[in-house]
Amino acid sequence: MATSLPTHLIQKNHAALELCETKQKSWKGTRNQNLKMEGYHAIYESAADTTKQQERHYYLLSELQNLVKALPSSFQQRLSYTMLSDLALALIDGTVFEIARGLLDIQHLTEKNLYNQRQKLHTEHRMLKQEMVRKHKEALQSCKTHNLAVLRSAQQRELENLEQRVKDEQRMMDEKIVLELDQKVVDQQNTLEKAGVPGFYITTNSQELTLQMNLFELILKLQQKEAQPGRCLP
Repeated sequence: MATSLPTHLIQKNHAALELCETKQKSWKGTRNQNLKMEGYHAIYESAADTTKQQERHYYLLSELQNLVKALPSSFQQRLSYTMLSDLALALIDGTVFEIARGLLDIQHLTEKNLYNQRQKLHTEHRMLKQEMVRKHKEALQSCKTHNLAVLRSAQQRELENLEQRVKDEQRMMDEKIVLELDQKVVDQQNTLEKAGVPGFYITTNSQELTLQMNLFELILKLQQKEAQPGRCLP
């Protein structure tokens, strides 16, 4: 036969259970309240971020509209409000500014390298001509009178051959420079298109290229303006 617990122990156990249940309810209530507060805080932060982005977008759009006024009227008409608004959106987080600056640095480095290559070739050609003139002069000084006509004719052919070589090498160098610069333009178009910058895509159309150049200049000018020390930005 089972032995019953004394009444005071049963009451004590009941009281302990009730206390435990009360604590659990209290903890759940507090946890639910904390979750609600975290939700309200997240909503508030999200709203604040949205407001900040809207202010930033309005500021960038206003600055772009001011910069566009300096462009020829024909291009002002092509830079519509929608395009400028989309451009301002692409510039909000500053990533496109960094990309544009990097592309410009690469362009300057490429142009400097190509210029140095052309100058080096020009120097080599000048030295070749000077050396040929020196050799021709020495040959004429030591040449017998009856051989002068033959020697001068040979030297003239040699000089013409050198001139043709110089012309061909300069042409090939110029073609190489044009190709490399064209490739840099394609790289810029592709990079900015992938970055979501409106108006940029791979094209060789002269009008579209001019429009892209104007857009690129707007980005760089706005980036320089933002980089000014002591400037307060939204």
